[in-house]
Amino acid sequence: MATVRNTPTEAATPQVDDLALLGLMQLVSPALPIGAFAWSQGLESAFELGWVTNEEQLGAWLEGVLEDGLSRCELPLLVRLQKAWAEGDAIALAKWNDWLHATRETAELSDEDTRLGGALVTLLRNLELLPEPHLIPEEPGYITMFAWAAHKRFVPVRQTLLGFAWAWLENQLAVACKALPLGHTAAQRIIERLRPQLAVAVDIALERNDHELGPILPGLALGSALHETQYSRLFRS
Repeated sequence: MATVRNTPTEAATPQVDDLALLGLMQLVSPALPIGAFAWSQGLESAFELGWVTNEEQLGAWLEGVLEDGLSRCELPLLVRLQKAWAEGDAIALAKWNDWLHATRETAELSDEDTRLGGALVTLLRNLELLPEPHLIPEEPGYITMFAWAAHKRFVPVRQTLLGFAWAWLENQLAVACKALPLGHTAAQRIIERLRPQLAVAVDIALERNDHELGPILPGLALGSALHETQYSRLFRS
C-alpha cells in the first residue's frame, strides 16, 4: 500500500492548512482553464445509445464508474503519484504515468488524459509552479500533474483524492445537465446520493495494493469507442 504523509517542514499550521484548502479548491474549480468541460468520458454515448435515460439510471452509471473505475484506477494512482512527487522519484513518476496511459482503452480516453495533462503543464508553467524538468514524465497525464499540483500546495493525500473525485462528479453532472437533459435539482439529488460514496471510494483506494489496480469498465470503454464515430455530439469524448 502506498501512503503519503506531510514532511516535518510541512507541519500543519492554520495558515498552511488554509492555503492547502484554497489550493485544492483552485485545482478542482470548473474555472481552471484546462478544458475539462469539453469531455464527457463516454457519458454522452450512454445517453445516445439509450443506456442512461433518466436520473435513476444516471446515478447507477456514476456509482458503477466510481466503484469499478475511480476507486481502482485514478484515486489509488494519485496516492502513488503524490508520494513519488514528494520523494522526487522520477522512475516511479514515469512508471505510473505510463501505466495510466496503458489503462486508457480508447483513443478518446487517452487523448483526454494527455490533452488535459498538457493544458495543466502550460498553466503551471505560466504560474511558475512546474517541477524540475527531469521529473516530468514524457507526455504527462492529467492525473500525474494534478498530483504534482496537490503536492506543491501541501494538500494532504486524502483531501487530494476527495477533491479529484468531487471534480469528476461535478463534471459528469454538468455533462448530464447539457446532454440528457438533467435538471439542476435532480443533479443535486444525485450529489446527495453519491457524496457518502465518494468518501468510501477514497477509503478503498487508500488501501489498494498494486496488484489490485486497474479499471473494470467495459461499458464505458465501448461507449467511448462508439462515440468516436457518433454523428452528432456536444463533447470530445
